[in-house]
Amino acid sequence: MTDPSTATVRLGRSGLVLDDREETLLCASLFYFRLPREVWEARLAQVRATGYRAIDVYLPWNFHETAPGEWDFEGRRDVGAFLDLAHEAGLAVIARPGPYICSEWDGGALPAWLALEDGLALRQAEPKFLAQVQGWFDQAMPLLAERQWGRGGSVVAVQLENELDFFDTHDRHAYFTALRDMATGHGIDVPLIACAGQGDLIGATGGVDGVAPAFNFYPDDRSPFVEAEVRHYADLLGAKGLPLLVTETNRAHATLRRLMASGATLLAPYLQASGYDLGYTPSVGNWGDPGGFMTHDYDFGGFLSPVGEARPETADARALAALARTLGPALARATTTAAQGISVDVPTSDSPSMLLLDGGGTLTGVPNLGEEPGKATFADAHGETVIELAPGSCALVTRDLPLARFGLPGTLRFCSADLVNAGPEGLVVASRGASTAVVETEDGQVVTGTHTAEPGERVTMTVSSGAKQWTITFIHTDDVPAPGGERIVLETLAAEPETLTEAFRLDLETRTGATEAHELAPSSEAVGVYRGRTHYATAVEGLGELLIEGASDIVDLALDGTALPSIAKFGATVRIPLAGASRLDATVETWGHANFDDSRLPGLAIGSLRGLGRVWAIASSEDVTALWTVDGGEQWAGDPAPVRTLAGWSSTRIGRPVTYRRALPVDGTGHYALHLDGLKTPCEITVDGASRIVSPNDPWVHLAPGEGRAVAITMPHWPVDSGGATLLRLEAVRDWQVEAQADHALLALSEKDSAGTAVGLPLELAPGEEAWLDVAVPSGGCSLRFEGAQVRVSAFTRGELLGRVWLEDAARPKFTGGDPGRLWIPGSWNTGAVRLLVHGTAGGERPRLARVTAAASPE
Repeated sequence: MTDPSTATVRLGRSGLVLDDREETLLCASLFYFRLPREVWEARLAQVRATGYRAIDVYLPWNFHETAPGEWDFEGRRDVGAFLDLAHEAGLAVIARPGPYICSEWDGGALPAWLALEDGLALRQAEPKFLAQVQGWFDQAMPLLAERQWGRGGSVVAVQLENELDFFDTHDRHAYFTALRDMATGHGIDVPLIACAGQGDLIGATGGVDGVAPAFNFYPDDRSPFVEAEVRHYADLLGAKGLPLLVTETNRAHATLRRLMASGATLLAPYLQASGYDLGYTPSVGNWGDPGGFMTHDYDFGGFLSPVGEARPETADARALAALARTLGPALARATTTAAQGISVDVPTSDSPSMLLLDGGGTLTGVPNLGEEPGKATFADAHGETVIELAPGSCALVTRDLPLARFGLPGTLRFCSADLVNAGPEGLVVASRGASTAVVETEDGQVVTGTHTAEPGERVTMTVSSGAKQWTITFIHTDDVPAPGGERIVLETLAAEPETLTEAFRLDLETRTGATEAHELAPSSEAVGVYRGRTHYATAVEGLGELLIEGASDIVDLALDGTALPSIAKFGATVRIPLAGASRLDATVETWGHANFDDSRLPGLAIGSLRGLGRVWAIASSEDVTALWTVDGGEQWAGDPAPVRTLAGWSSTRIGRPVTYRRALPVDGTGHYALHLDGLKTPCEITVDGASRIVSPNDPWVHLAPGEGRAVAITMPHWPVDSGGATLLRLEAVRDWQVEAQADHALLALSEKDSAGTAVGLPLELAPGEEAWLDVAVPSGGCSLRFEGAQVRVSAFTRGELLGRVWLEDAARPKFTGGDPGRLWIPGSWNTGAVRLLVHGTAGGERPRLARVTAAASPE
């Protein structure tokens, strides 16, 4: 391990201090695994040009361990090369190797096969899971250790885990102790941090020595209460001699300014540099109602778009970064307090923050949370000063700043613009509108100027103080230069999208047809499909109706060759009438594994498996709505307890828990399913002493053989008709033929040569039909868009999946994260054609791929 005396990174009250340089750090998320390797260097340069000095980088475990024991750190998985490029670009790196990362990434980066190991408990201090984590850290930590800042590399901190305070880890201290010891055992001696997603310091860190807490704040940008909350944590940590590190937050620089004024010494807005989920890597998440598919276009409106377009907010980034550089240690060492003496005529913070700068002076954040321009009036011993507030902005007002630190005489009594440069020749301040600067000279003279600089214009005010004369230069925020001094001009791509109307339909199979026999339908992971598709077939002759439990993500069923509407219900139980059919075919595509533990639906739980789930024939059905014994606690006078229908007890005490009990007519040998029709709120169901929570999104309880003799259902009383209860007797559907089609098999098919026929667009398909198409595309980087209905499209090039879109289908779930209709071809990957796998779906109009358009992108 490196001698601690040579370390060049320390964590102190002023934040992460690199080579004894105390400065509030701005940090952008930039993920190598969401970009082609060919654009890494350019994206790093774009971030550095904004003035941000750091990036945070997840390392997704399942991106590198592609199958059990199979590791890949080559090509676009070469994280070491990415970190080296970051170092060359002058960017510090906060590395985040997990093991769990969230990041709306497939499974939160936890490998899909972990759930197959009996007894393994995810994110717990449990030997089987920790052994798997040790295998991952044995690969990842040496790469980070040899690239630490103190060893000539870029890594200045390592984050362990991610927002653990959202997860039910039973022994947090033991878990984090194990992670910390694994990291330090590999020579990690830069600071270790752990982020709290909802403000629970111990929940996020386990209270383990040597792991500093950090915070992820995602407020409403227009909330008036942001400052008071953030100051609470700044004071809490300051009392421990620790800095407030904000490891994730919103992208808007108006909000970042409010956080800075409230004491944050690290500001790491999540996804300032957007990216793209290439391959089968998006997750299913909890942002929908209740679930959603994350788009391949991974974009929350940061200053760089997924395809590398610099957005106007890059100018705000340069201004805030320049302010932090100029104030340097005075800002990093500052303490925060509630501001006083400010009157604002528009919606603003309930308690604005003011920083007491080290060495004298203050910096006050004054937000305008409204949609209209406004004014703020500052009253102090020097009188009143009025400034303009643009809508949705936060002015950072400097007051009483001694200028000797910059080699200038006098005091900057007031400045409503950003102080973006200072030195012996004078000050440079930047704003988007009129700004006021007030200087008190050494001989007590007051020099005041209010000026507006348009883009490209410089307005200079001269200050004479004693024998020295110097200037204040007013510039527009758009003209704040990059750290190297160069002026940045945003480039726009104004070319009209090109419509692609010709295609070549290939005589190419969409699957091999090679199957293996299984008694019961296996999960996708059990047959080696961690990402991709699994195909199932079985005989259903003589059966009347099926019950399917836990199927996800995209389930396409066909009865005797007739396609049914797609199912995308995140594992919720579904009933399928067979209508006399003799054969069932099913294709289940993994969109992604859950990235956030959500108990409302089976497929949204971390570690939940994919595939067809459990398939049952319904042998009988019985109404069990009646004859429930009611236990309402104090809601009746005494014994005997009433016997009512389920949810049928009425009381004025709404919201109080009521328990309904009865024995169900089970035979002790078969499987059953209890359906709670019309369930309105989550309820607790205890079956033979074992408790579980049932959600209205999936109001089913599976009863294994022998279960169901004693059932208790506890729900809050709400006087409405809650439907009924049905008990279904189940028999397993057996004898399956299964074809595993993992992502690598699909990618191999996408590269096969084939004859075919020229066809035009629009292209119509039958429900359930699939076809391969080759479509010529313009050269260079371009974004593809698709129009049509009842089709899903997967686009491939150069042996990579660019992404998937799903067009106009009532069965389609909500898409979240970015643009669900855009697929990106990086310029370095463009071979002149894209290969499409088009699948027609049932349930609406005839499947139709109407049009494809291509628009130029920067890469």
